[in-house]
Amino acid sequence: MDNMDPGRKQLFESGQCCESNWYRGLSDVVSKLASSWDDTHPWEHGSAIPMPYQEAVLRIIDRGRRILFPGYFTHASINADNLEYYIGQELCMLFEDLSEQIDLAFCYQALAQSHPSDLVQTRGRRLALAFVKKLPSIKSMLMSDIEAAMVGDPAARSESEVIFCYPGFLAISIYRMAHELWRLGIPFIPRIMTEHAHSLTGIDIHPGATVGRSFFIDHGTGVVVGETTIIGDRVRIYQGVTLGALSVPKKDVPGLRNRRRHPTVEDDVIIYSNSTILGGETTIGARSVIGGNIWLTESVPPDTRVILKRPRLIYKGRQAKFHVEA
Repeated sequence: MDNMDPGRKQLFESGQCCESNWYRGLSDVVSKLASSWDDTHPWEHGSAIPMPYQEAVLRIIDRGRRILFPGYFTHASINADNLEYYIGQELCMLFEDLSEQIDLAFCYQALAQSHPSDLVQTRGRRLALAFVKKLPSIKSMLMSDIEAAMVGDPAARSESEVIFCYPGFLAISIYRMAHELWRLGIPFIPRIMTEHAHSLTGIDIHPGATVGRSFFIDHGTGVVVGETTIIGDRVRIYQGVTLGALSVPKKDVPGLRNRRRHPTVEDDVIIYSNSTILGGETTIGARSVIGGNIWLTESVPPDTRVILKRPRLIYKGRQAKFHVEA
């Protein structure tokens, strides 16, 4: 004690270094947090309210990817002799997990909306089976997306590289699974899936958006595709592209929840980086090219190039100052 730092010695002598004293300081925070709980709010969960389990939904994503691309996302050795056994086992586990989470999602929705009559857990297996039956068509769409990456990106060395490495393909893969669940009317789970993809890749595709075949997102960071967006076939977009909605007054928001708010992008369109296209009445015509840093709130006819006028560039150096104009 004699060799102890004077400050620490003072704390010990005053009793402030006792472990129990530190924990006493937490009691006030606990009381304030507990008193803030309000059981009249549906988002407060003070009783055994069934809820979808986020970690289970993430398992469903991983299992879906293993089924769609056997051998890519597992340590198991897959060959022609055991392929059907492997897919069958994974599919059964996916079906069981998804059935349970669908039932929990509907139960939670019913309680949150004060509709306890909807608590009967009968939809999970029926809807999970409907989703599972869509997996072959999801696989077909994803194969077209891989081909679009190979055609559109000289840096893509192989299909395996696209599957393993491309954040755009990861986001599209998760979106395509989530979209089928969205179409089945399943609450919460599709959004959990696409927001997980968003957190991993920086690409935000709402599960309600409609995206055609051979879709390619190059680089991808900062891409936003809104809920009611319609994208045709063979569309390519680059990083920072927003397909969004126009801002509206708060009082108008409830009436817009089930209306078209986001643009339509027709077949064979290319949209370069950091361009923003807004509005439910905005249509980008087929085979058009939208240059970088464009802001659009009106439609573009088919076969149109939209580019900014070349800016005036100013070069400054030690020897001279000059400018270049278009």
